[in-house]
Amino acid sequence: MTSPIKALVVMEDGVDPAMLQASMPPETALQLVGLVEGIEDSWSVIQETPAELLVIACNGYSDKALFLIDGAVKQQPERPVVVLYTGSPNGFVRRVFEAGADDIVSIPESGDRIQFAIEKALARRQGSQAGTVATAPMICVLGPKGGTGKTLTSCNLAVALAAKGQRVAIVDLDLQFGDVSLALGLAPDRTIFDLAKSGGSLDVEKIDGYLMTHSSGVRLLAAPTRPDQASSIEVGFLRDVYAVLRSSFDFVVVDTPPGFTPEVIASIDSSTHVCMVGMLDSLSLKNTKLGLETLELMGYDSERIRLVLNRADSRVGITKEDVKAIVGRAPDATVPSDRDVPRAVNSGQPPVISKPRSDVAAAYRSLAESYAAGSTIDTKKRSRRLFRKAKV
Repeated sequence: MTSPIKALVVMEDGVDPAMLQASMPPETALQLVGLVEGIEDSWSVIQETPAELLVIACNGYSDKALFLIDGAVKQQPERPVVVLYTGSPNGFVRRVFEAGADDIVSIPESGDRIQFAIEKALARRQGSQAGTVATAPMICVLGPKGGTGKTLTSCNLAVALAAKGQRVAIVDLDLQFGDVSLALGLAPDRTIFDLAKSGGSLDVEKIDGYLMTHSSGVRLLAAPTRPDQASSIEVGFLRDVYAVLRSSFDFVVVDTPPGFTPEVIASIDSSTHVCMVGMLDSLSLKNTKLGLETLELMGYDSERIRLVLNRADSRVGITKEDVKAIVGRAPDATVPSDRDVPRAVNSGQPPVISKPRSDVAAAYRSLAESYAAGSTIDTKKRSRRLFRKAKV
């Protein structure tokens, strides 16, 4: 039989104790190790009382509760925090998650609903601490300047990986002007904005409800439909999304906007590989060089960076030797020009699908194969390490 969860409850003045008690799970599921009446007097008790869970009950919007959540999370990050509130939230829900709480539930509510929220919060924290959540490779597709073909590369790479039997998720991180859904011929009826505004803890089942499915099997988390919605996507939220996706897919591909915004930097930090995309012109190559230098300053391992050169056969007076001299390295993949590429984009079908015998499709398939092969090698290495540890 599973032991009950040891919980410390902090109750703000004015919360009805009878209503709170009626909403709590049974003692077989939740063991109360402490009850503090009044947020002002709770901090010392929180520090001194060993508990697996902190429950904070408050009356609607509460600055005191937000301050307590922030301090409690910083003091003991591995202990989940669940907030119960009465009355109207009035913007409180978003602030609660920004402060670091794992879930928020309006009461009165059934004990089963509260227990479910608590168990999800515990599973999420324990999985994060164990380091078992983020396992699949995550490829961050970068281009310091717009117009280099990042979205084209992201979509074709994702579809080519899916064609090899991989379960692939693609995230459109261009939060203001994302076009991945258009490039894949999908109508975005739900987006990352809707997921961010939904509240509650993130898990595989929840995120799955916000993913769109392409005919290739690729799952898409689409960008917001309006630029003003971009501000709702927090960096911490993105990290949680990536961790959940990497726990349930074989590959995660992230299509980024131009530049090194906080969201892009967080995505780079969460990634296992970077795919830098440039074009065969002096301006693009200069920006590509700056992008690579920025990654170096960030301490990103150069061996995990692949350089893709789009329209690589354009006759613009720049040779392959010139590219290496300007950028500092030779491209890992070269994608030729093809007049059918714009048609494929307009039709919402990546060239890997619409023109499978073209040189463009072959280039993207080769890029996908290089990532898939690397993933197989990494998996074998991890297995050997685990086997050696087991023998010890």
